[in-house]
Amino acid sequence: MSQNSVKPKEITLEQKQELDTAFERAQKALAIIETYDQEKVDRLCQAVAWAVANKQTFKRLTDMGIEESGLGDPESRMNKRFKIRGILRDALRQKSVGIIEELPEKGIVKYAKPVGIIGSIVPTTNPDLTPAGTAIYAIKARNVAIFSPHPRSKKTSFETVQLMRDALEREGAPADILQCLTNVNIPMTKELMVRADLVLATGGKDMVKSAYSSGTPAYGVGAGNSTMIIDDTADVAEAARNSMLSKTSDFGSGCSADGNLIISEKIYDKLLGALIQEGGYLATEEEKEKLRHVMWDEEGKRLPTTVALAPQKLAEAAGFSIPADCKFIMVQGDQIGKEYPFSGEKLTTLMALYKYEGEFENALDMMRAIYEVGGRGHSCGINSRNDENIHRLALAAPVSRIMVRQPQSKANAGAFNNGMPMTSSLGCGTWGGNIVSENINLKHYMNTTWVSHPIKEDKPSDQELFGDFYEPELEN
Repeated sequence: MSQNSVKPKEITLEQKQELDTAFERAQKALAIIETYDQEKVDRLCQAVAWAVANKQTFKRLTDMGIEESGLGDPESRMNKRFKIRGILRDALRQKSVGIIEELPEKGIVKYAKPVGIIGSIVPTTNPDLTPAGTAIYAIKARNVAIFSPHPRSKKTSFETVQLMRDALEREGAPADILQCLTNVNIPMTKELMVRADLVLATGGKDMVKSAYSSGTPAYGVGAGNSTMIIDDTADVAEAARNSMLSKTSDFGSGCSADGNLIISEKIYDKLLGALIQEGGYLATEEEKEKLRHVMWDEEGKRLPTTVALAPQKLAEAAGFSIPADCKFIMVQGDQIGKEYPFSGEKLTTLMALYKYEGEFENALDMMRAIYEVGGRGHSCGINSRNDENIHRLALAAPVSRIMVRQPQSKANAGAFNNGMPMTSSLGCGTWGGNIVSENINLKHYMNTTWVSHPIKEDKPSDQELFGDFYEPELEN
């Protein structure tokens, strides 16, 4: 190994000085934003959101991010500006200063308090969305944030944060409420996590593990392997279109993109035809083998060179060609297990199709097997008109969110036509090594003080509490 390829284990003096300065400025900004009232923080949220979410600016950031990282689809990534609108909507509808909730029957009054300095780890696939969404919730809760961008897209993240800093200054607020590191690498990011009051880690599993090992309270995101069950009651055209929308969004780079379809044998052929109508290309067994070699190494580790590629480029990398109008590639799944990589997460414009025979329980068994390969805690979906099947999946799936008749990559993190909290960070519970099993939203950015007033005694009798097990003589 050459000297240049060795990763530094400690931060440099220059990096330490940048961090020292960032935290000094953050503390000063925190002392100011903590004094703002609800009206002021709401206006600041609107200001920073508009600074990046207007169509003209977000297109520039989108183009910049894709050019810098080489990842993503310009058309579908543009739609992420609506996620910023959704996060802003959710933030504005909630209280975050002073009393935020009162429960008279329990004598409880809750007060919101800032958590302090947030260290936000930005993924290369969302160099603009993640800083914007985090900034809205951070400001709403009267926090400050220091962003650690991915080295592959750090210029885009820096520009995004700078636009929001300018918006803060125009409103008379300290620009240092939001800061972005420049000379960033893994050791510097780890040091940021150690120093911060709260860490938001959106990225690979190693980065999330580092966040939880930093000694700082952290919200991480587990790995995905989104799977969609399509039973025989599904609307075939709707199911195919939803999976296309999910798989093609930003070239399948999101961990919520449909990776596996588990399809009833009764509609398998019809659905396959509908997927082809939606732009799917069914790879031959020979092409499937070529894809395996360019997507995973011999040990089954996902290769970064084929992540988030247009289907034509993915096929080209594998050594074959597909028509220019194809939107994604499909392979027929055979077996499920860690030794069968197509049953794992793909993170590109490719999905695996599995056929289940007989009873719905067989679909659930396949689902369970897939999540043993990877993606436990993240998400699952179902296209069905059978409420009992939906209920059975909800009972069985080891995931934090299940989308019913929706494109997962557009719905998991909140959409305007579902009730999921809008976010860019998805908690995956203990299944995924995370502390929460819900969408990370405003409440996770706040400390809460509970004020308890005395109430009428609420003490059930022992008979009520212990039921049939209560034996009065044992209390004598």
